[in-house]
Amino acid sequence: MSQRERDRLKILHGLEEGQYSQAKAAQLLDLTPRQVRRLQRQLADHGDASLVHRLRGQPSNRRLDPQLRQRILREYRKKFAGFGPTFASEKLAEQDLRVSPDTLRRWLLVAGLWVRRRQRDPHRQRRPRRSCFGELVQMDTSIHDWTEGRGEAMVLLTMIDDATSLVLARFYPGDTVEAHLDCWAAGWGNMAGPRHCTPIGTASL
Repeated sequence: MSQRERDRLKILHGLEEGQYSQAKAAQLLDLTPRQVRRLQRQLADHGDASLVHRLRGQPSNRRLDPQLRQRILREYRKKFAGFGPTFASEKLAEQDLRVSPDTLRRWLLVAGLWVRRRQRDPHRQRRPRRSCFGELVQMDTSIHDWTEGRGEAMVLLTMIDDATSLVLARFYPGDTVEAHLDCWAAGWGNMAGPRHCTPIGTASL
């Protein structure tokens, strides 16, 4: 007996003992007085068990034919082992063996033919560093009140070499193309290109 059925039985017993009026019992049970009277008759004729749903424990009317289930599982083992339930359901339908992907998934799980797979984020691998100084240089601009209001506004241009992690940083009046070109020329401009490729660990500015 479910909790809902136990609560209903308690109210009906209270009705029989005079604790509730029929209208009050109907309100508590969210039923009409006529439905309450019918439940009272069932309780008087068949006892507490009459309140248990009669279909409980019975096979569903929508259940597929057990023989069809066996045919589908046999066909899955033979031709589609390892296929996902959705794709396998489509292939089985081509052979006039129709079953929904969700139902097939449950059958396969019970039969041990399918393991539920968790969706995980793809593993991120670190990109290997470049092997030569100057081969890859990253540049960024930091806009901040560097003088805390006591001087002219300025930005900080920063460059970092991927191979050696060497950093060059300079202040400029603004984030302009000219500022970036000047920063590049000061740090890496004269050393760029294959001729000046320096192995990691020996580069210097």
